[in-house]
Parts: sequence; structure tokens; C-alpha cells
Amino acid sequence: MNIKIFNIRLDNEYCLSDQNIINEFLNSVEVKLSSANFVTNETGNYWSAVVFYELKKDSKTAADESELTVEEKKIYSTLKLWRSEKAQQLMLPPYIICHNSELISIALKKPQTLKDFKMIKGFGENKTFNYGDEIISVLNAL
Repeated sequence: MNIKIFNIRLDNEYCLSDQNIINEFLNSVEVKLSSANFVTNETGNYWSAVVFYELKKDSKTAADESELTVEEKKIYSTLKLWRSEKAQQLMLPPYIICHNSELISIALKKPQTLKDFKMIKGFGENKTFNYGDEIISVLNAL
């Protein structure tokens, strides 16, 4: 089980954006337990929410590339080419950069922000930091 803490500031300047952040997150996970407390201190008033969650089981997952649509196969092929070039540049085997299953998930989910990589199995902070921006650039170039 995972945990994430949110602070929802009540100032008009921040309230809506803080709510949008937590709503986006809640739509992407399966909530197991949550708790919220109202906090008042010298910096202002806000709600502090703790969310215990599991990653959602994506209803659309592909075991292999044969299950991808034509568009997703094009994305997958382009990502494989990027991975090969990156592996040569870093002198690493391609599977160290990304496994095929990760590339398939990227083709399916088409992440547009670094936060979106949290929903792709195999992409932790390091892999997202190392390759996330490049992958988004590859996707945007298609």
C-alpha cells in the first residue's frame, strides 16, 4: 500500500489548484483509506489529507504488441527506436533503458507530464528523471 499527503490551502489563490491536484490523483488510484484534519497555524488555514492507496488496475493493458491499435503500434515502434539509440549512446543493453512492457504501457497511456509516469509500472523516480522528458518529446513529435 502507498501513502500520499496533500495540503489544501483555503486561500482563494490556491484552493482550486490544490483541489484539482488531489482530484486528479484520486481519479488515478484506488483509495484504500483516507483521513483529513483541519490545520490552523501562522501560515494560514488548510486541510491536510492523508490518502492510502493502490495503483489502479488498468482495464486496458496489452500483454504484447499484437494487442495494440495501429496508432499504438506506431508509438511503440518509435519508442523502440528511441530506446535503441539511447542504449547505444549510454552503452547499455536496451532492456536496461525500458522493458518492452513499459514501452507498451507508454504507447497505451501516452504520458504528457512527468507525474503521468507514476501510473506506468517500472517507472520510479530515477527512470522518470532520466528518460521521462525525452519520452514525452518523442510522443509529442508523433
